[in-house]
Amino acid sequence: MSRRAGQNPSVRIRLNRRKGIEEYFFQYWIDVPGREKRKRETEVIGPVKTMTKSEAERKKLEFILNLKVNSNEYKIPSSLTFAHAVKHYREIFAPRMLRQSTFSVADGHLKVHLEADWNEIPVEHIDIDAVNEWIWKKRQANLSWVTIKNILRTMQRVLSCCSNDKKPPFSQEGLAIPERDKLQMKIESRGAVSFAWAQAKQIAGEVYELDVDDVLKERYATLFILASASGLRCAELFALRINDLDFKAGTIRVDESADQRTYIIGPCKNVAAYRTVLLADAEGREALLMLKRFLKGPQTQTSFVFRSKRGTALRETCVLHTFLHPVLRTLGFPQAGMHAFRHGCNRRWELSGMNPAVLRQQMGHSSAVMTARYTGEIPLDKVQEAFSKMELENMEVIGKRPRCTGSRLVVYNQQTRGMSGRRTMAV
Repeated sequence: MSRRAGQNPSVRIRLNRRKGIEEYFFQYWIDVPGREKRKRETEVIGPVKTMTKSEAERKKLEFILNLKVNSNEYKIPSSLTFAHAVKHYREIFAPRMLRQSTFSVADGHLKVHLEADWNEIPVEHIDIDAVNEWIWKKRQANLSWVTIKNILRTMQRVLSCCSNDKKPPFSQEGLAIPERDKLQMKIESRGAVSFAWAQAKQIAGEVYELDVDDVLKERYATLFILASASGLRCAELFALRINDLDFKAGTIRVDESADQRTYIIGPCKNVAAYRTVLLADAEGREALLMLKRFLKGPQTQTSFVFRSKRGTALRETCVLHTFLHPVLRTLGFPQAGMHAFRHGCNRRWELSGMNPAVLRQQMGHSSAVMTARYTGEIPLDKVQEAFSKMELENMEVIGKRPRCTGSRLVVYNQQTRGMSGRRTMAV
């Protein structure tokens, strides 16, 4: 009987010689991935002495209904499983289409989280319901929602690269994330660590107190100050070369990035990351002066600005564990990475009134939404400072604003005391 016409196999009795008992059983057909022919399966219902044949018939119907082989929603498995999609992604798609750093992060997601659970699953059976069931297993393993969503982005890319329409079979908008967790994620994103300019100077000053060589002290103090003044990404700072600096114009050219997994110098994160950063404020000029003192002496134009003893680009793990984190513990600052300097620079420029389009270009963001996220929760002292500035501006406006007295309009000149320079006009 074909699957389209439905399956209703008969319940039969057989002798189980190993157990020495009679038992009810039935046989049914299922589709096999990668084959045109179907496979016949046998299902044992139970011993004859423990149930009647009518009870066995009811259990058979329940099994067939749960299997859904007679349902229109039943999906015939194909030969393409998640393992095949991963193989295509690793061997063909990723080497051609992705940066090495992007692929290395995705490969970690595949090896640690995805392949063990999904390799044998046919691609047609991977839908939002199956994904939602999987994400709750990961939540029980104490993975954060942010990590889970990053893993699922890798999964979507793997599945879309081998599909005919180049689209993933599910959308993250359908993820079963509780509303309270969504709110908590937004709150946590606002609380990202951000180092202000004053804090960056404290960090640089504390570097000079470390028990290391004087050359290393100067290198890492300058690195932290430049990171705070320019807002460059960590990978962009480490790929910075001498010929990228223009001290006369006060600019830094960004056209390379260092992969912190493979330590290979390659392309930038995105199109917006290719930019020229102007350091024209007081903090930027101070950072450039410090950088110029650090680079005194003859330099090769293609050499890295911040390089190791072997002349190679710095490694973030070394910068954090040997210099930044010990200093943060000494100062009592929250532990954070190099990105905290970038957040602080973004906030400083935004609160100073920089044009949003210019700010976005300076930061190398591809959208205004990302720039807004970097601001985070503004500290209370900055809020008070903004109110004080607003009051001063209002006082200045009031001093220049026309005042009405009776039926006559009197215009006062704030710069001269008394009534000198007063003009009157009829209303």
